[in-house]
Amino acid sequence: MKTNLSLFLKVIFLMTVCFTTLEAQTQVDSNSSNPQELYNTIFQLDSVMFNAFNTRDLKTLSELFAKDIEFYHDAGGLTNYNQNMNSFKETFKSERKIRRELVPGSIEVSPIKGYGAVETGIHRFYATEIGQQEKLSSEAKFITLWRLKDKKWTAARIISYSHQEYLK
Repeated sequence: MKTNLSLFLKVIFLMTVCFTTLEAQTQVDSNSSNPQELYNTIFQLDSVMFNAFNTRDLKTLSELFAKDIEFYHDAGGLTNYNQNMNSFKETFKSERKIRRELVPGSIEVSPIKGYGAVETGIHRFYATEIGQQEKLSSEAKFITLWRLKDKKWTAARIISYSHQEYLK
């Protein structure tokens, strides 16, 4: 059970930032003088990524992560793109449903000149076992380094840390 929970948490936090290869045509770049536009762009990317996670949309998730992503998880260590995609596949096969929810007001976004942006925040994960009600399973802080290259935003580095587990 602990292995399943560890895999579950790893995948969840991989999603935390499972991010991005979305067209940036209507989105601002990191050199914009309007911080609200950059915030809105990154918030939208975060929303798309976690909607894909919550609906088990592996294709969208695979487009959101940079191929050279480095995902650092305080309990799971360092993983790469292929490891993250494999973790998602395994998690999505499970009958246990997992849902990510952003803690309202926790997102902060700052530009990284000539590169992209950094996003920080707090999110919660909920689990639903067959025949049972959804329960809060964990909460964690995250940092996502978003890279804007060739008009596409991707999650290049993710750090998921300070995990609080509620389901054992």
